[in-house]
Amino acid sequence: MAIIINGRDLTIDEVIRAARFHESVGISPQAQAAVQKARDYVDKKLEEGAIIYGLTTGFGKFSDTFISKEETTDLQRNLIISHTCAMGDPLPTEVVRAIMLLRCNALSRGNSGIRPSTLNTLLDMLNKGVHPQIPEKGSLGASGDLAPLAHMVLTLIGEGKAEFQGEIMPSREAMEKAGIQPVQLAAKEGLALINGTQVMTAIGLITLYDAMNLTKTADIAAAMTAEALNGITKAYDPKVHMARGHQGQQDVAANLLTLLEGSENAQKVNRNKVQDPYSLRCVPQIHGASRDAVQYVYDAVTREINAVTDNPLIFPDQDEVISGGNFHGQPMALAFDFLKLAISELANVSERRSERLINPQLSEGLAPFLTKHGGVCSGFMIAQYAAASMVSENKIYAHPACVDSIPSSGNQEDHVSMGTTAARTAAMILDNAQKVLGIELFAASQAIWLRRRGRMKMAPATKAVYEYIRESVEPVDQDIIMHDELEKFDKMVKNGKILKAAEEVSGPLK
Repeated sequence: MAIIINGRDLTIDEVIRAARFHESVGISPQAQAAVQKARDYVDKKLEEGAIIYGLTTGFGKFSDTFISKEETTDLQRNLIISHTCAMGDPLPTEVVRAIMLLRCNALSRGNSGIRPSTLNTLLDMLNKGVHPQIPEKGSLGASGDLAPLAHMVLTLIGEGKAEFQGEIMPSREAMEKAGIQPVQLAAKEGLALINGTQVMTAIGLITLYDAMNLTKTADIAAAMTAEALNGITKAYDPKVHMARGHQGQQDVAANLLTLLEGSENAQKVNRNKVQDPYSLRCVPQIHGASRDAVQYVYDAVTREINAVTDNPLIFPDQDEVISGGNFHGQPMALAFDFLKLAISELANVSERRSERLINPQLSEGLAPFLTKHGGVCSGFMIAQYAAASMVSENKIYAHPACVDSIPSSGNQEDHVSMGTTAARTAAMILDNAQKVLGIELFAASQAIWLRRRGRMKMAPATKAVYEYIRESVEPVDQDIIMHDELEKFDKMVKNGKILKAAEEVSGPLK
């Protein structure tokens, strides 16, 4: 069944279904009617010769320059081609699809003044797989994502390049092969299409979705390390976490108890030690704080994907056109900067757990660097180096983009959000964090292999994860090319197979 948009109740899951799995999208009849009503109002104002920003005036610093009715078509086209200043590598296809869907959803509210035919053409491009080539860099996130969105519109008008059926080609050729007629923009339409936060929101939304899964995988990695290091599960007692009251903390503690239930390695008490180090004992507090931050971002993104973010906004029923600032990306910039911190901390503590597994002074009797042939073999020594490198790199990316405003457009746009930079660096942090957690899972499974001979049994859930890992990764007896195995763990984390292996035994994790 197609995803039906109306600008009001699109969900994050629906965006992922359309962006990643190419589900089709339609517009509700009520939304079509609202779009037509707003367009009729725009046409009426145009006939009256009303002075309206972006309709009969120039843009930015040229907002005091009047544009005649005869020049409005040129105005819209010039707006698009002059704004195609984005640079860098093309955004991934799933991000481009999310951008297109979010723009269509915002326009379907009926506050933008676009023609229904133009909106439907953009939707046809999404459904038929005509994907504009949108460079990743160049947005200030202030008057929305002007430069990258202009590249999206470039394909809509038959210019630039697009990807179609796996091949990059001129946009006009892609549109022709898909049976779609390019659009000649009418008054207000260029501005309606590029004034908005859809690029930052699309990048951030996909990062957020994968980060939500990573929070569960992080709990699994911690449970595997607890198995290897004979962790003390009493620290995860619900009474402890209810006493503090943070929901994320309580959820993580519950997950750890679920994952470790039945283990004879990680138990309530340990005769050989009173308590674990923070990287194990405080997993609920650390992972839980990240979860609470992720929840904040989830709520903010859910609002934004159903927001009208262009300018000016059309209110036909009130006979008003209001020039405001909904295009400003600050609500998303702050959210994605927060997301960066949340994901970074999952990697930070994971690397510390890996260090405890590998370091002979901390690993509670495990073979130094998880190799039985120390000296001749280096084992997992440099795997920890790699994790430490990526954790340190994350600290650079985690610098808050939103505090780094820079003025533009002759100082008319004198505060900008840098929200797209926040979203892009959040995605970079996520990639590093996924790799770091993969290294922990690799080290923990090696440590479990070293301990298991003649030792106590694992919990059913962690055993299922261990056995899934062993389907593709053998224990490391002699030194090997580690990169190849690390790549396997990165893939297992990203494709959700580690999470699936655990949940098939434990049931859904919180």
